[in-house]
Amino acid sequence: MKNKKISIIGAPSDYGQLRRGVDMGPSAIRYADVSERLEALGYTIKDEGDIIVKRAMSNTQLDTNLKNLKEVVEVCTQLSNKVSEVIAQGSFPLVLGGDHSIAIGTLAGLAEHYDNLGVIWYDAHADLNTPATSPSGNIHGMPLAVSIGLGDERLVSIGGTEPKIKPENIIIIGARSVDPGERDLIREKGIKVYTMHEIDRMGMTRIMEESIAYFKERNVDGVHLSLDLDGLDPLYTPGVGTPVPGGITYRESHLAMEMLEEEGMITSAEFVEVNPILDERNKTADVAVALMGSLFGEKLV
Repeated sequence: MKNKKISIIGAPSDYGQLRRGVDMGPSAIRYADVSERLEALGYTIKDEGDIIVKRAMSNTQLDTNLKNLKEVVEVCTQLSNKVSEVIAQGSFPLVLGGDHSIAIGTLAGLAEHYDNLGVIWYDAHADLNTPATSPSGNIHGMPLAVSIGLGDERLVSIGGTEPKIKPENIIIIGARSVDPGERDLIREKGIKVYTMHEIDRMGMTRIMEESIAYFKERNVDGVHLSLDLDGLDPLYTPGVGTPVPGGITYRESHLAMEMLEEEGMITSAEFVEVNPILDERNKTADVAVALMGSLFGEKLV
């Protein structure tokens, strides 16, 4: 990475879904020595602490089928402001989740500083549902849709009413659980997706080469990595709320991170959906930190 200053931001929210425990993700990742690992690579680390997440007394519904909408809006508004502040200070924002709904806030904060941002969505799911298509009403399945301007106005308007990213600047890697409404939206918007079928047939090397070339062709002014630990096969990351068998391997994931680091195009990142309650001796947080090591330049020899 070109920027040697990293600001770690914890977003301990579980409001985007209903399984408790993912709010402890930032603590688990810190316990896995993320700061020490990145400092050993020569980075200056500032841990900004966690944004404030108030504990709700009940599952707030308001006038919508979206679960915990009020709480998600509050969390993502805070996170948007914090991410924007960190970038203004010249630091690389590294966000620790929390469920994937926090990406609404991360991308809103980034949008204040980038006009043509590219996004790598490393995930088993497309996260492109809207209130009309969501089977569950869980907002952690909606952040990409919200960020391209689709969904509840209270989410879409976080950080301003304009879409935060362009659909054609998104690359989804690792998808293997896509809802019908998401599938339709992918086709309608022309979103680039590498499912597990493509990864199996083409290999991760070619996937990453094509992704890097695609962003260069799009002339993006930054690339955000949003990595959901359920993108990997649950054999390697058991501590996630929505595991899907048949995922990306541990070594393939390291290769992807290493190739991104060699290219030097990642300008921000978030690692989400680490749930210590569901984990095995902090295994998933350890994998997250190991992948961060590769993303920030750790070498085998």
